Parts: sequence; structure tokens; C-alpha cells
Amino acid sequence: MPSIAHEVKKESGQFALLGTKRFAPFFLTQFLGAFNDNVFKNVLIILIAYTYTGEAASHSNTLINVAAGVFILPFFLFSALAGQIADKYEKSMLIKRIKFAEIVIMAGGSAAFFLNNIHLLLFFLFLMGAQSAFFGPLKYSMIPQCLKPDEVVGGNALVEMGTFVAILLGTIAGGVIGQMEKSALMASVMVLTIALSGWVSSLAIPRAGRSLPEMKISFNLFSQTLATIRYGGRVRSVFLSILATSWFWFLGLAYLTQLPVYTKEVLRGGESLLTLLLAMFSIGIGVGSLLCERLSGKKVEMGLVPLGSIGLTLFGIDLSCAHHTPEALEALMGVREFLSAPGGLRVLLDFVLIGVFGGFYSVPLLAFIQLRTAQEHRARVIAATNISNALFMVAASVAGGLLIGLMKLTIPQFFLVIAVMNLLVAVAIFWMDRGFLIRFFNWIGVTFNPKNR
Repeated sequence: MPSIAHEVKKESGQFALLGTKRFAPFFLTQFLGAFNDNVFKNVLIILIAYTYTGEAASHSNTLINVAAGVFILPFFLFSALAGQIADKYEKSMLIKRIKFAEIVIMAGGSAAFFLNNIHLLLFFLFLMGAQSAFFGPLKYSMIPQCLKPDEVVGGNALVEMGTFVAILLGTIAGGVIGQMEKSALMASVMVLTIALSGWVSSLAIPRAGRSLPEMKISFNLFSQTLATIRYGGRVRSVFLSILATSWFWFLGLAYLTQLPVYTKEVLRGGESLLTLLLAMFSIGIGVGSLLCERLSGKKVEMGLVPLGSIGLTLFGIDLSCAHHTPEALEALMGVREFLSAPGGLRVLLDFVLIGVFGGFYSVPLLAFIQLRTAQEHRARVIAATNISNALFMVAASVAGGLLIGLMKLTIPQFFLVIAVMNLLVAVAIFWMDRGFLIRFFNWIGVTFNPKNR
């Protein structure tokens, strides 16, 4: 197969990338992978939730938390190995093999659905997490290889937007399928079809070359994990960007984990409102991500990171006081009823804007990590980012358990705490690397200077 090459025809804008052979198959493959993960995971969660009733319901809550941990665990165990493999071997070949493995895993998961064996389903969920852990370093280290330098921000924006849209659609699809009468059959058909589609789309991904073919693979997971983390810390600005990226995942998981209970207990809204809030959050991230290319002039603009952090803090604080629990209602409110209630539209806008500023925050960081890392080390640095992300996601779950469960904070109070924490984290990172703030003020000067219009 020919190596990745830039098309001769002229392209304009990030959406034009979706019409190119060097990006479109890659984008579709990663989108279907994220979609399938969330379909499988959410059908499993619904199965767990409705399997146990009465006194045994405590098992349901335990298993749902176990399911979340089982999916994240492979990122700790296998990211270091995945980063080495991605740096050593040709990436498109690895993606094809990983996507074929997904078909095998989903075939086993389908059998587990029919057997109604929750423990077997958890095992295949673990394998799905492992598959995702091996795919992650390939996905982000490949973007700079298949795109021109002035396309990297736009490509990352599309991938970020696609990932969150896939998570949203997978969550909704998994919820719908899980409540069907023949949920096992429908879930099996769905996950197998998506896995097969992802493998077929991966066949069209062009070759990406080998970054470090002479590297010897180390299978010592513990020592190599430490070595991978050290790779991420070699360049101070890259290391701080990794920490900032992981903090974004902390915030995202903190909001999304509490969203179901927040919707039901605080907003007094039903499932349709929960779906709307999830959609607005995802759409906000998609919009913010896509705007990054225009706001940055198609280059990596780290000045957008402080802007994103400011927005995350302000609208996080506003969300904490935007709505008060209404008096006792006979039934949970629907979307129309909620939006006409005091504070309803404000809550919706806060979720959209938290997503938008989250996009401003995360996309430049990802692009910066990719471009500031040498190609022969890039996949291992991405692997270090994945390990850090997983640690911060676990920390978000622990923070929720401590602050809400142990310290008895209300969910709005918890939102206030993490918004203030975001401010403190931003101050710490920007103090350690003043380049963020310098770029921010330079970006403001250039963007809003009438002479530049």
C-alpha cells in the first residue's frame, strides 16, 4: 500500500478532511469504536440495574461501580505496552488487527448477553477496555502523521467532537436497547454490526510508517508504566499539558457521573431531560472543539487554554446556583415543563457553555502534546497521557464519593467545589508555565485588534 501522502487537490476548512482518504477512514474507525464501547457498556449497566431487586439491589450499585472500574483498569495495565507497540510497528496494520479483535470480543460479549451471565459480560467489558487502551496511542500519535501541520488542530477538533458525539449516541442507543423485550438479541446484533463496520472502515486507512522499528518491547508492565510516565515528563511544557488534559477528564467525569442523580433529585426532571442535558454537554464540546481551528488560525494556539479554563470556572460556578430544587411535584418534569420553570434555560445554557469552553481547553492541549513530542516517542507519550487520564478519572469518582457520600455535600455544592478547584489548578499550571498566559494575552491582542480585521 502507498504511504500516507497529502492529496493534490486544495482543501479548505477542517470539514474538508472528512472527504480525504488519509483522514476519513481513520475518523470513521475511531468514531465507531467509541460508539460501540458505550453501547455495550450501557446495555450491561441496564442489565445489572434490572437484574437485582429488593434487598439484593445493593449488589446492583456495587456491580455498576465495578463495571466502571473494569473498563478503566486496562488503561493502567496495558497503556505502556500499547505505547511501545505503536511506536515500533506500522500503525495502520495495528489498527486493522485491533479492530478485528473487537469483532471477536463482541462475539463473546453477544454470547454472554444470551447467557445473561453478568460476570462473563464484565470479563468482555474488560477486554473492550483493553482493546481501547491499545487503540488510544495509535489514534492520537497517528494524527500528526496523516495531516499537515496546519491541519492538526482541525483534525484533533473533529476527533474530539466525534468522540463525545459517539459517547452520547452510544449511551442513548445502549439505554434504548437495554429496555427492549429482546434486548440480548438486539444488543448482540448492534455491537457485532458496529465492530464489523469499524474493521471494514479500518481497511481503507493508509500506511503511516514505523516510528522506532529497532525498539525492543518490554513486557514488564510495572517498570514500563513508570518508564512511560517518565517519557511524558521529559519536556516540562508537554508534562504540564498532560496534567491539564487529565484535569479536563476529571471535570468531565465529575459532571457526567452526578448528572443522572442531579437531574432527578435536584432538577426534578425525567429521562428526557437527562438525555437533553447529555446532548447539550456533548454538542457544546463539539462546537467548542470545531471553533478552535477558526479561533487559532489553523495553528496550535495555547492562548485558548486559559480562555477555556476561565469559562469552565465561571459557568461551573453559575451552574451550582442556577436552579433550586422545586417544591414537591406529582411527577418528574419533562423537557418543555423544565425549560419554562425558573432557572431551567439557565441550567441548559450552562451545560452548553461548559462544553464549549471545555473544547477550547482540551483541543489545543492535545495538538500541542502531539506536535511537541518527537515522532519516535509520540505513542508512548500519548500512552502516558492515557495513564494520567485514567488516574484522574478514578480520582473524580473518589472525590464524588468523599464530598457527596461522606461529607454530605449537595450536588450543586459539589459542582461549586470542582469549579473552584478548576480555578486553583489553572493558577498552579499557568504559574509553572507562564507561556499559557503570554499566549493568551497575545491571542487577545491579535484577535480583537481592529487593525487585523
